[in-house]
Amino acid sequence: MEQHIKQYGHLKAPGNWINDPNGFIYYQGRYHLFYQYFPYAPIWGTMHWGHAVSEDLVTWEHVGIALFPTKEGDRNGCFSGSGVEHDGKLNLFYTGVHYHLADPENIHLCLNNRFDSCQMMISSEDGMHFDNFGGKKVVIPPIENIRQGDKTDTRDPKVWKGSNGWYMVLGSRSQEGRGKLLFYRSEDLESWSYVNQVSKGDGWGWMWECPDYFETEGGQVLVFSPMGFLKDGKREENQSICMAVDFKEDGCEMKMPDKYQYIDYGLDLYAPQSTVDEAGRRVMVAWLRMPEAVKEEGTPWSGMFCLPRVVEVKDGHIYFRVHPNVKKRYGRPIDNVADGGRNGYRISLCLEENGCLNVGGYQIFRRGDRICVDRTKVYRKGENDRMVFETPPVREGNQLDVYVEDHMIELYVNDGEYVISNGVYGIKRELYVSGGCGVELFGMEW
Repeated sequence: MEQHIKQYGHLKAPGNWINDPNGFIYYQGRYHLFYQYFPYAPIWGTMHWGHAVSEDLVTWEHVGIALFPTKEGDRNGCFSGSGVEHDGKLNLFYTGVHYHLADPENIHLCLNNRFDSCQMMISSEDGMHFDNFGGKKVVIPPIENIRQGDKTDTRDPKVWKGSNGWYMVLGSRSQEGRGKLLFYRSEDLESWSYVNQVSKGDGWGWMWECPDYFETEGGQVLVFSPMGFLKDGKREENQSICMAVDFKEDGCEMKMPDKYQYIDYGLDLYAPQSTVDEAGRRVMVAWLRMPEAVKEEGTPWSGMFCLPRVVEVKDGHIYFRVHPNVKKRYGRPIDNVADGGRNGYRISLCLEENGCLNVGGYQIFRRGDRICVDRTKVYRKGENDRMVFETPPVREGNQLDVYVEDHMIELYVNDGEYVISNGVYGIKRELYVSGGCGVELFGMEW
């Protein structure tokens, strides 16, 4: 991978393939965002951790590969995980995967879905250099107790510091094929003890990936990605949802309500991960799933991340507001969308009843108290692809902020009451508004 590639706004693959964000942390004066990375082709394969850094969550620099397979536990991939600071060191936790048998026609794939998963850690003195050959440790081996979790499908450690120790949550599944979470506790980040588990029974997906528990302004939040959550035969049945919960460190007891929200009502985002920013705000990013690779300047790539979002809870509802650093940078007034440059532009307006905003073929419209979109004209025509999306009934008005980039559009309704984000292809530099008021256009400031 070419080193030190700079990007602005949306963080994209530096080439080839990326998916889940990992190890997101503000450490030693910079934001570090690691990511699942296959450096050889724009397709899913043996996972490495790519690494990007930023001082403001807007200007990003790819700085190479941080983690790659070297041990028996991670010989077939360094999969998703998180990062924490302790005693000045950056400690990364991730899932190592070991295939029972690789596909002889493509050794980056597993035959018959038979593999073992363990939880591993590696530390760095500066957040930039990692000893992949001598610095890795297995902290939780493959689970043998079938009542506790699954040997194959237990993964994605999220670690945080509580009031009386370190805590870890893992995604897993039961013998009956129901998703669940496993909670562990540690005094030193190396020796971990199983404490408790939580599930919701049928109808909540067969495995829960990428769990993230945190406290933020207004309450406690759980985010996770149940596999097989939607059962309508459409693409992307695995989804990411969130809910306000009641968690007690003593015994790791968690009460989960029946009510949930999607993290994003465009249903393209997956595997979100959060951290705390320089000002103490809870900030989240997520992976945009792309069905086709993009080829720019001769380099194919697939996968990008949404803009960083501040997560807050208000009256039991979870808001995802675009980070103020991002909104500030998209603050240069422009007269035409063509003036936005390659890093895109922002549209701000109120949308009246039956109003419509056509952004280069991407349709945004209001029907009653719902905001809807249709990307049919700027997406591939796959039989099972999702094309039309809508929010639940909104509560606070009809103010929209739309961030437009060549391959991703993010629509924030009422400053994050709901968000719809979609991947797009072939969008035009055109804008037509009907039934809108207070329309303003902004490009990125330098």
